[in-house]
Amino acid sequence: MPHRYDTDYEIGQDNIRGWGMDFHNPVFIISALLVLLFVIGTLMFPDSAKAAFDGSKSWSIDHFDWLFLVSGNIFVIFCVALIFLPVGKIRLGGVDAKPEFTTMSWFAMLFAAGMGIGLMFWSVAEPVAYYTGWYGTPLNVAKNTPQAAELAMGATMFHWGLHPWAIYAVVALSLGFFTYNKNLPLTIRSAFFPFIKDRSWGFFGHVVDVVAVMATIFGLATSLGFGAKQAAGGLHYLFDIPNTINTQIAIIIGVTSVATISVVRGLDGGVKILSNINMLLALALMMFVIVIGHGLGIFGEVADTTIAYASNFIALSNWIGRDDQTFYHGWTVFYWAWWISWSPFVGMFIARVSKGRTVREFLVAVLLIPTAVTIVWMTAFGTVGLEQVQNGVGELAGGITNVALALFQMLENMPLATVTSVLGIVLVLVFFVTSSDSGSLVVDSITAGGKLDAPVPQRVFWAVMEGLIAGALLFGGGADALGALQAAAISVGLPFTLVLLAMCVALYMGLWHEQRFVLGKEPRDDS
Repeated sequence: MPHRYDTDYEIGQDNIRGWGMDFHNPVFIISALLVLLFVIGTLMFPDSAKAAFDGSKSWSIDHFDWLFLVSGNIFVIFCVALIFLPVGKIRLGGVDAKPEFTTMSWFAMLFAAGMGIGLMFWSVAEPVAYYTGWYGTPLNVAKNTPQAAELAMGATMFHWGLHPWAIYAVVALSLGFFTYNKNLPLTIRSAFFPFIKDRSWGFFGHVVDVVAVMATIFGLATSLGFGAKQAAGGLHYLFDIPNTINTQIAIIIGVTSVATISVVRGLDGGVKILSNINMLLALALMMFVIVIGHGLGIFGEVADTTIAYASNFIALSNWIGRDDQTFYHGWTVFYWAWWISWSPFVGMFIARVSKGRTVREFLVAVLLIPTAVTIVWMTAFGTVGLEQVQNGVGELAGGITNVALALFQMLENMPLATVTSVLGIVLVLVFFVTSSDSGSLVVDSITAGGKLDAPVPQRVFWAVMEGLIAGALLFGGGADALGALQAAAISVGLPFTLVLLAMCVALYMGLWHEQRFVLGKEPRDDS
């Protein structure tokens, strides 16, 4: 048995039970009230709310760009180091723990929760935007040049490669280790036990968990709202279905309904099945684009993307004396703040499904394999988009006009365009379902005091809340209200950067403790 930290904490000791719910007082109540107040305030004053939160977001990005970049680099170095250090052989759950899920199902779930929808949305739009200078070019390279094409792929991979997955890995490994090896609840506060011991269950822990709930709910609701607009735009583009608020609300209702059913069915009967289906559909779409758009040339193009990523890695990681301020702040720092704001949700979900994996196995699967898969995906879609721009083919020839339609505009110039575009819409919607139900499971766990299996009514409550928030904001305030919600989520990234840095220290302290006392390096002394 793994050694447990000495703590009087018992999961659920201060929970409120009733109506089939398991409320962790005061996290559930405070989180629900704050979310309600935010939605009401945003609906009443959408312009003012957007201006206020945009100001907060801009202030964070403009004044702490260096902190985001430095921290991102630290997270990558820290995770890579753990792979090679002796603590890499520690197993989450103890030496006898067995994985709950097959490797393929495990990978499908963590990938769908972490990146899936973003890869659908940005795989064409981002390289084309960088190449044409839609919002600045990376490292101030001249737009529409061969150098711009190379940097477009390198910068795209920089934003979707090692750094975001290292951010997720820090949170996921910290929570997984302290939950499964030290018998602490699956909540963000548990990662701070090495520092403040039982005070983790007091005021500080409540604040951390409430912020994590808010960031998760805001991020998911924002994505659901913007995703509904993207799916509605795709349906209008393909089938001339009116892109109206009613269509968008109908999509939100459909996604929320399926997500609620999936949440009720739990990990095995819901999230795992949908994630596996999603990965198969995504693989089919990618293979089609590779065969038709690349052929055997895909191998050379993947190598080119990898080289562009590696050769520009240090320059894009640098925060000193950057000349490309528009690109640097508008893309890179924005992305880092967004990944960090999403890290409580994605990290906790990955931790939930990763019991039984060694630290080394975990980090290879969460850090290196997704980066390799993303290189292939971005190359498959991004280079076809760039070629259409360079050769003056289709609507992409004029550059980015609508980010949400870039994928469909690229597929339109390939065979079976209607079939592949419909598949793309299905993937967008199912990726949103998997994000919604995995996010609901995470919020359930936090608001139930870290329980791994929260009551079904509580799962339904949060799944429905995500849809209601997205629908209400979209209906009442439109893009401004959703923009305010997104800005609020990103603003959370600044304080959570400090939380993640502290997690690195606490995690290493915990791993060292496990290595010393559990794996027999030194005899335990409790004196």
